[in-house]
Amino acid sequence: MAWALKLPLSDEVIESGLVQDFDASLSGIGQELGAGAYSMSDVLALPIFKQEESNLPPDSENKILPFQYVLCAATSPAIKLHDETLTYLNQGQSYEIRMLDNRKMGELPELTGKMVKSIIRVVFHDRRLQYTEHQQLEGWRWNRPGDRILDLDIPMSVGMIDPRANPTQLNTVEYLWDLSKRTSVFIQVHCISTEFTMRKHGGEKGVPFRVQIDTFKENENGEYTEHLHSASCQIKVFKPKGADRKQKTDREKMEKRTPQEKEKYQPSYDTTILTECSPWPEVSYVSNSPAPSFTSSHASFTVAEGNGSPTHQPEPVAAQIPDNLLPTATPQEAQQWLLRNRFSSFCRLFNNFSGTDLLKLTREDVIQICGPADGIRLFNAVKGRVVRPRLTIYVCQESQQTREQQKHENGDAAGGTFFGEPLGEQSGARGSLPGALYHAIYLEELTAAELTEKIAQLFSISPQQISQIYKQGPTGIHVLVCDEMLLNFQDESCFILDTMKAETNDSYHIILK
Repeated sequence: MAWALKLPLSDEVIESGLVQDFDASLSGIGQELGAGAYSMSDVLALPIFKQEESNLPPDSENKILPFQYVLCAATSPAIKLHDETLTYLNQGQSYEIRMLDNRKMGELPELTGKMVKSIIRVVFHDRRLQYTEHQQLEGWRWNRPGDRILDLDIPMSVGMIDPRANPTQLNTVEYLWDLSKRTSVFIQVHCISTEFTMRKHGGEKGVPFRVQIDTFKENENGEYTEHLHSASCQIKVFKPKGADRKQKTDREKMEKRTPQEKEKYQPSYDTTILTECSPWPEVSYVSNSPAPSFTSSHASFTVAEGNGSPTHQPEPVAAQIPDNLLPTATPQEAQQWLLRNRFSSFCRLFNNFSGTDLLKLTREDVIQICGPADGIRLFNAVKGRVVRPRLTIYVCQESQQTREQQKHENGDAAGGTFFGEPLGEQSGARGSLPGALYHAIYLEELTAAELTEKIAQLFSISPQQISQIYKQGPTGIHVLVCDEMLLNFQDESCFILDTMKAETNDSYHIILK
């Protein structure tokens, strides 16, 4: 074997050779991608880089909002990452919503020492159902007459001022609250998610709802119309204890998954933070609903007052509506009649009904629509039914001829001047009917004082002018009419009224013959 002796090379030659070898080793990289296919933008578009980018919170998430609302109910563990949280609620159970003021020092200084108004509503999450919300709620009202979708649990709430619930808006409540004080509002949702599913054969998935809160501040006119903040969360409502069972089922399913699969799902949190959203588009419609039993000093609604703004007075139109509903009543007049007769909660349900439409409803129809209690009351009011009086008697003033005869025989008989002209002539009935003209007196309390007032009204005199009332008994005796005697009067008895001047004063005694 022959060994060749290589002379040592200079540093420049060695460095030049290494560079050439390194360039040659990299010469084939990227050729398989084709010409122009290799770029940094293509690399960043790979899924692994996209996932890392999505995990970075955007600037909007880092922003501290002036208000925050926290629903004290656990979120579901079966929700994938980057999906909106879902919270299960039990029907009719009270859930706390904490109203938090997160303003920084100097932020919104005009709210310092002031109150704000928040409106809570339960709405549909599904866009398709949002378009038909009015029809859906009317159908629910039909099936659940007298019930509300959303209620406030006032005894459990803290810091809530002037809570209000419009009876024509079943899914909305509102209240005022002081930013400087702790405020917790307890709500109750009475509808369940499966009530709005298309097919109801059992086992259907319920539709999700949204709990949305819109907060407003007071404007120059004292009305809470300037929007400050809105936030909402997604919920599903189950029958009592159903939310607990659903939460347990989701938790058990997650426990059976592998650690890799669990990484794709959100953890369950003890509370639900409502996320910022756009204000509800129908906020202005809250103050325009015609409900006389709800009003406010801030263009909203409260209990047992009129309707409208601070300077708005109840419309005098209702006073001109007749007591009985007429077949010729227009839908607007029918609405006024419903309001006047304390049926405001059914105004939207009968919004397009005229007087004829309401009068055509049978008793069974009204009970099915309004429920037994309000249905019977509405049916009786529509038909103009009145309560039968406990006692009805018919009275007649002695004829003018009889009184003239008594005056001629007895001299100055007092009975001739007490009633003035005969009652039949006062009524314009002179000569129209043969014989005496009788008038009905209806008694409810069956007392002598009530009978005195009714006789005084009949003859347009003061009750003080009647001293005593007597009933002519056997052999012409005069028996004092008392409460006990009236209880034993036969219904629809007929009497002729005679008078006798009292001995001590200018009043008169009435004698029932």
